[in-house]
Amino acid sequence: MSAPHDHFIAFVERLGVDLDALPDRVEQVAADAGLSRCHFERVVKAVAGESPARLRVRVLLERAAHRLLTGDETVRDVAGTSGFSSYAAFKHAFRREYGENPSVWRANPTGFRIDASNDVHFHPPAGLRLPARRRTDSVDLVQEMVGHHVWLTGELVGRAALVSDAELDEPHDRTVDGIDGETLRWSLSRLIGQMEMWNAAVHETDYDFSVEEHESVLSMQRRMARVGPEFVDNVALLSAQGRFDETFVEAFSPTPQVLSFGAMVAHVLTFAAHHRLLALSRLRECGITDLGFGDPKTWFAAAQSRSSGVGSS
Repeated sequence: MSAPHDHFIAFVERLGVDLDALPDRVEQVAADAGLSRCHFERVVKAVAGESPARLRVRVLLERAAHRLLTGDETVRDVAGTSGFSSYAAFKHAFRREYGENPSVWRANPTGFRIDASNDVHFHPPAGLRLPARRRTDSVDLVQEMVGHHVWLTGELVGRAALVSDAELDEPHDRTVDGIDGETLRWSLSRLIGQMEMWNAAVHETDYDFSVEEHESVLSMQRRMARVGPEFVDNVALLSAQGRFDETFVEAFSPTPQVLSFGAMVAHVLTFAAHHRLLALSRLRECGITDLGFGDPKTWFAAAQSRSSGVGSS
């Protein structure tokens, strides 16, 4: 993404944190971007089609209109907390954008969003809605989910080096009969094994379950370094070739069955989510809490920032 687009996204993300906290004047925002105010305003306007001040006022008006539409506050109460210097200033700005005074509009409201080419709008209850930075279809989303799974599994295996063998092998009581083993060691080894089985199916090779029998953390780390990237590459390849509906005989279970590659990806991600939470819960009991619950929301947000270059030098 271009530098002007980076500055625009950074401005919008800062605006979205707290609509009221961002000052009317943009000197500080421009300084944070390493630009003069005039240069910053030109950059944002070139990308957004409106100045930073205009964008902020428009979003504040959309928020006020939404409150008029959905709440029972008086117009003056809404105006008093809408970020405008006075009721008169609010009323004038509202009439300019919506074509009517707030009280008249409220009696016969239209949609609260004001047309804007950049498609940045107020999003109830207190945030912003931004347009997609790139087109993402269902296949892209599957690949992102696979990327998050591989990343988190690698982090879990890394954290396992910080706990003792006794903690790795201590039984826990939250297992699901027929799905889980009893220990953190089992959960981590199975997470890797699920991916390696899928890789084996793609390449029509065998999978040796014996590797999962009391596997050491070092072995897990080495296996994950190989299996994780291969799993990501296999999913990307089959996606690019449109082969998710291609079938094969899954011979690893007691009763071999015909499966599609897409079904196998869904199987891995579904059961892996359970095993990851089980492992995260056990690690938290061991005092390792920095991964939280491995929520993909955080990972996706960081991945989007990395891909757009926001925050990079």
